[in-house]
Amino acid sequence: MTALLIVLLAAVFIVADLVVRELSRRMAASREHAQREAVLKTALQLSTAEARSLRRAEVPNARARILAVDDEPVILDSFRKILVLAGFSVDTVERGPEALGLLRAREYDFLFTDLKMPDMNGIEVVKSAKHLRPDIDVAVITGYGTIESAVETMQFGAVDYVQKPFTEEELIAIVNRLLIKRQARIDAQLKPTVRVVAPAVAETVAAQEYCVPGGAFVSAGHAWARIDPAGQVWVGMDDFARKAVRSIERLESPAIGTRVTRGQPLFTLRRGGESLTVHAPVSGEVTQVNEALAREPQLAMRSPYDRGWVCLIRPAELAADLATLRIGRPVVAWYQAEIERLRATLRESGDAEGRWVELQRGFFASADVVADDLAETVDVG
Repeated sequence: MTALLIVLLAAVFIVADLVVRELSRRMAASREHAQREAVLKTALQLSTAEARSLRRAEVPNARARILAVDDEPVILDSFRKILVLAGFSVDTVERGPEALGLLRAREYDFLFTDLKMPDMNGIEVVKSAKHLRPDIDVAVITGYGTIESAVETMQFGAVDYVQKPFTEEELIAIVNRLLIKRQARIDAQLKPTVRVVAPAVAETVAAQEYCVPGGAFVSAGHAWARIDPAGQVWVGMDDFARKAVRSIERLESPAIGTRVTRGQPLFTLRRGGESLTVHAPVSGEVTQVNEALAREPQLAMRSPYDRGWVCLIRPAELAADLATLRIGRPVVAWYQAEIERLRATLRESGDAEGRWVELQRGFFASADVVADDLAETVDVG
């Protein structure tokens, strides 16, 4: 009876927690919607040198900044109403030259331009916009009779078109599609480089560059292992680890004489209430620890492959352990896949409390490298 009561109470607590979370989510969404409606009501008609017909509606934490140009005010009103409520900041003007002036002065992610306008038509706007801002994504607003002309603008740099009259769902779907494509392109352009380096070089590389330690093995749990001439193994955390955790306050090393088993906890990183455990890449006995890390744990972040080493291990089963590790070019290919997974994890968790829990589970677990993962040729150079 007592066990049943405990189960029922646990179920009640779980349901209550889910209800509270859902209510909180709905309240937050409602507040955001109210803020965006308020922005619409106070959209600024700016009588400045920027543009005579400029109307500006800026929302907090906008998903993107959009500039729309059309000589029909009703179309621009629809753009503002639909896109502001969808979480975008929107500037609108009625003439092509005004749009180009704004492109020179402000940063936008997207430009929407009508095809048929006085003074300057849409094709001219597309050409000029891509000349001024090659990075901006341009979409064309077109009527039924000018779809062929809209498609023609693709050769000048336009990426899509909106046919009017458009519905709210159609416009949001187009903008969301453009946003996904733009983010994918930016991610590809910012894809970090990965290269094999000498240990000391890791101290001077750029933040977006990842370093693989030359002559050292790397475990699936992001610990490196380098064999010294006497047959012992120097161990530390790799460059991926330091970039994933970003900062630490303490590093807890194992005690000298500790016997460790490959895949079991070796040392722990701490920051505030968070902790992350790095597992041993080899089995054996700890014969030496880097005492400098107790006084200056940031050494492990600044110089992961050199001055930031963690401990020295006398291996017990080195040949068997090395078969589970990577070295050289295979590490480079593996790093690229790990970086993509890390980016996806950070997009979901951001800098929220508990992010290290996700890192521990996804990247620093104690699981061994499976044989299929190591079927590739090992490069010992």
